[in-house]
Formats: sequence, C-alpha cells, structure tokens
Amino acid sequence: MNKTELEKTAVEVRKGIVTATHAAKCGHPGGSLSAADIFTYLYFEEMNIDPKEPKKEGRDRFVLSKGHTAPGLYSVLANRGYFPVEDLKTLRHTGSYLQGHPDMKHIPGVDMSSGSLGQGLSAAVGMALAGKMDGKDYRVYVLCGDGEIEEGQIWEASMFAGYRKLDNLVLIVDNNNLQIDGPIGEVCSPYPIDKKFEAFNFHVINIDGNDFDELEKAFQEARETKGMPTAIIAHTLKGKGVSYMENQVDWHGKAPNDQEYEIAMEELQKAGEALCQK
Repeated sequence: MNKTELEKTAVEVRKGIVTATHAAKCGHPGGSLSAADIFTYLYFEEMNIDPKEPKKEGRDRFVLSKGHTAPGLYSVLANRGYFPVEDLKTLRHTGSYLQGHPDMKHIPGVDMSSGSLGQGLSAAVGMALAGKMDGKDYRVYVLCGDGEIEEGQIWEASMFAGYRKLDNLVLIVDNNNLQIDGPIGEVCSPYPIDKKFEAFNFHVINIDGNDFDELEKAFQEARETKGMPTAIIAHTLKGKGVSYMENQVDWHGKAPNDQEYEIAMEELQKAGEALCQK
C-alpha cells in the first residue's frame, strides 16, 4: 500500500473503533485511536500474516500488551479480513466473541490473551526467544502504553530481551502522554522513555506514530538492526481523528453517546473523502 491507501485504511479502522465502543456503551476509544495508524501499518504493511490461516506456523506474532485498547486491534483485524466488520457492533455484548480484552481462544488473529497491564511484553519476549531456540524466522511485535510501562514487569522483561539479544522483537510504545488518571508525567513519570530502553540494551527509535512515512522508516530500521531488540517510541495524539477526543484524558475509557457518535463518524467520513481527492 502507498501512504494514501494506508491513511484511508486507518480512517476505516478509526470508524470501527468508534462504532464498536458506541455499540458497547463502554470501552477505551482514546488509546485505540492514538494507535490506529500503528495497528494499520503493522497489519496491512509490516507483518507476515494471512487472515485465511490465522495460526500459520511461520506467521509474525503480535501482542497487544495494553489490552484495554482491544477496539483498535479488533477493528484492524476485521478490516484485514479475519472476521466481519459488522461483528464490531457486538463488542462486549453477552455471547460475543469480541470481549473487553483480547482472547486468543476465540478471536481469529489474536496471538495472546491480554488485559492485565505490564504482562504482554513478557509474553512477547517468550515468543521471540522460542523463535530463536527453534531456528524460526518469524518476528514478534508488541504494543505497550506509555502509562503501562510504569509497571515493573515491563523492565524485567526488557532486561531479559536486551541480555538475550532478541533482534526478532520489536516493542512499540504508544506515547500519547495520557493515562487514566492524567498526563503520565504527573502520575508516575516514565520519562525519559528512550534513555531507559537504551539502558536495557534496546535499539531505540523516536518517531511521530501518526505518520506513515516515519512508521515505514522505523520498522525498516528495526529489521536491519541485528544483535539487539528494537523499541520504537511512537509519539501519538490520544483520540486522534475525532476532534473532541483529541488529547482529552476523559476519553481514555468511556464511549460516545448517540450525538457524539454521529459527530465522530461525520468527521471521519469527511477525512476519508478528503483522502480520496488526493
């Protein structure tokens, strides 16, 4: 895909996030929207995957460590063809396979169940180590939140990944600067994030995580990096794409009402139409 096609796809992913959380009347749109471009690049450009064979042995793996942003993952999986986009409207409904957090036993394309913050990186590190031990060439990608990296388990996993030189592991930090209680620098500051991962023997790349050109360069650089894992610090805008949600901590974990849903979908529709004029 070229940049414009990726941007169009990201708009559709954002529509899915808004639709799912509105239908559920709960969920986490803010961090799902900030990471929508990351999800889109990974699933439509970067990863070696096949929706027709979700469990294909040689596939690349993805772990959503910040599992509460499941609406973003579900939307990209649906748009990529793992299951019908229409099913996004069943998010968190009784009997739906699209639970509040990803479930690897019931959702096609989900490689690791996640939800409790701080644990996903450990799982991804285990997958990457297994790949090395088995002589496999698959790569492992994991998305963490910037508030999530305040968890101590993140750093234990990082220490291990750096020590074992897991160059098949790519960690992306969605650095939107907001967590549930406010700006991360005011809650329990993890800054400087890049220097911390460098100290744990990661190759670190700082980018605008809402820019596809920068995402492309970063993931290419990660592929070319040997002998150490890569940490991509993706500086993003929480609520990206929906004007009244952007950079607003209140939208970390609440759903749009009917009126807010209409406004969001209209904005996203216009954004998509503008891209079609390019």
